[in-house]
Amino acid sequence: MSRAGHQGTSLLSPVADDRTARSPGSAVAAAFADAVESGRLDLPLPGGGRTRERWAVLAGLAGEDLSLARLAEGHADALAILAELGTGTPPGGTRWGVWAAQPPGPGLTARLAGDGWRLDGTKQYCSGARSCTDALVTATAPDGDRLFAVSTRDLWPVLGTWPATGMAASDTLDVRFADIAAQPVGGPGSYTSRPGFAHGGAGVAACWYGGARAVGRTLLAAAAERDVGPHALAHLGAVDVALHTARTVLEVAAAEIDADPDDREDGGRLRALRVRALIEAVSTEVMHRVGQALGAGPLCRDEAHSRRVADLTVYLRQHHAERNLAELGTLVTSRGVTW
Repeated sequence: MSRAGHQGTSLLSPVADDRTARSPGSAVAAAFADAVESGRLDLPLPGGGRTRERWAVLAGLAGEDLSLARLAEGHADALAILAELGTGTPPGGTRWGVWAAQPPGPGLTARLAGDGWRLDGTKQYCSGARSCTDALVTATAPDGDRLFAVSTRDLWPVLGTWPATGMAASDTLDVRFADIAAQPVGGPGSYTSRPGFAHGGAGVAACWYGGARAVGRTLLAAAAERDVGPHALAHLGAVDVALHTARTVLEVAAAEIDADPDDREDGGRLRALRVRALIEAVSTEVMHRVGQALGAGPLCRDEAHSRRVADLTVYLRQHHAERNLAELGTLVTSRGVTW
């Protein structure tokens, strides 16, 4: 099909930055590009002894902007995946995404053609669809689910597929693939079976924590500036306990990952489910308590706060609520966990 026959916008690398600059998330796209170019996202790999430092950077970025953190976390995760699966370090300045969502609906298929793999179909929820130069994508192949590396230059983001207010600047669109050349990364099933899959899942929670901490700071700042009353102070105390608990859990999890990076004790999935559930609950509580304490004012008159709440509400839905809790309960039962 000719370019004119496609709907959406192509991702030709030479003009990607110019095109993105005209999109609603232009400031975030520019900040993402700058973070890559400056080396800010050259983070320690998970399990290398500095996982706490890695997560602290992600939490800090989330405090600045959750859409920026989403792009940064995807890029950092992609570099960790490439290192773990032995494909080396990508060229400097490239901006990576990890597009691995597999919701109901159209999907992505992989086939061998000649001496290489080709991808066809539509991938949903591709964060950084117009700001990443490359991506790791999951696709269904004849021998099972596989992970592939692709350049975004010939992909077709489908405009209008992310009308949401929350995480609007993350540029999370559906992307069409039409006979796209792809490089396999690992073998069938290796993306989810590797130890780093669980480590990365826990790392996403560091972004949620950073966003929740920033929401909580709105209440902290208000209490420092004026008499907010005893009820708001009670909410502030509860927020302090919740955030302290979340930070402690992340620090413990980071230490455990560094102590067992290859997950020889098979605790990675259990740990990730616990961490994600706890941070999701804390983040939800913090948003609720700040709203109860301060009322509608910050949501209506503080653009940064209201956007942060909207963004965090969407971002937290990467935790699949009761489905993830049921999986956690199954692991707790099967492994004879005691408290």
